[in-house]
Order: sequence, then C-alpha cells, then structure tokens
Amino acid sequence: MNSMFSGCILLESLNLFNFNVIKVKDMANMFSGCSSLTSINLSSFSTNNLENMNSMFSQCISIEFIILSNFNTLKVKDMAKIFEGCRALKSIDLSNFVTSTTENMNSMFSQ
Repeated sequence: MNSMFSGCILLESLNLFNFNVIKVKDMANMFSGCSSLTSINLSSFSTNNLENMNSMFSQCISIEFIILSNFNTLKVKDMAKIFEGCRALKSIDLSNFVTSTTENMNSMFSQ
C-alpha cells in the first residue's frame, strides 16, 4: 500500500472501513501529501504484519484528527516522519503504539 493515495491533494474524506490489510507490511507514504484531508479513521485496520509507516501522513497539512486506536505496531521498524507537516493536527491517540522494536522514529512530528 506504499504511496497508495499519495498526492491526492483534493481528497477530503475517505472510508476505508472494509479494507482488509491483515497481510500488509508497507504503508509508507500511503496518505502523504493529501493536503485537503481533514480526518481519517483507521481503527478498523488490523495491522499485525505492518513493518513500514514512514511518512504515512506526511504533509497532510489540513488533517485535524487521526484515529489509529487499534493499530498493532509491534513489528513496525520505521515510523520516521509519519506525521511530518501535520500542522492542523488537534488529536491523535498513540496509547496503543508499541515502539520497542521500532528502529527509526526520526522527525515523527516535525513541522
């Protein structure tokens, strides 16, 4: 799913409730550059095999709310720049994130 919606600058909303992502390992840049996206709910994603989240929401400059409450990040090695440039971000719950095996968290929230 690397760069799947990357650069969709006019995309304002997205319903991914029924996406089956159980085997997905790479979500890097998945929504990067979606500058009109204001919120996204990915709580239905089952991410047990996810390894790469690098720049997943990078430059989503209008995004205010990201729901990742059920994300399993135990196998994620790269979270660098995941929220880079998300200047409008008001709320994000990362309480379920496990980063004990994460190798790269560089510039996660850099502006």
